[in-house]
Amino acid sequence: MDQITQRIHDSFARQSLMATFGASLASVTQGAVTIRAPILPLALQQAGFGHGGLVFSLGDSAAGYSALSMLPPDQEVVTAEMKINFLGPAKGDELIARGKIIRNGRRLVVVTAEVSARTGEIETLIAIAQGTMVPAPT
Repeated sequence: MDQITQRIHDSFARQSLMATFGASLASVTQGAVTIRAPILPLALQQAGFGHGGLVFSLGDSAAGYSALSMLPPDQEVVTAEMKINFLGPAKGDELIARGKIIRNGRRLVVVTAEVSARTGEIETLIAIAQGTMVPAPT
């Protein structure tokens, strides 16, 4: 495992919210991170779909880790703002959040995430998020 991948895995392991959701890192490359999570009973909304907070959290984390993958070891990343468009309900077996960098600046990193719901082999895009991450000293 290279240093970037190890750094992302170590940081992800410290996120108790991701552990609560049963989330895992599916892939880590420079500038792109994918997170998967089952749709568990603890994260459902009143109609039985995955809660929007689950969808948002996975998208925010995937996008944030894509930014972190490009930063030097003495910097961490925090979300300055994030917007999400929900396109459909979070229903299925699991959610897959794919984060990537749009623009990597010195002070601001613009990121995006696409979140899909998967049932069997079928994936449906259910949300698109865009945000700004801020590098911060560790």
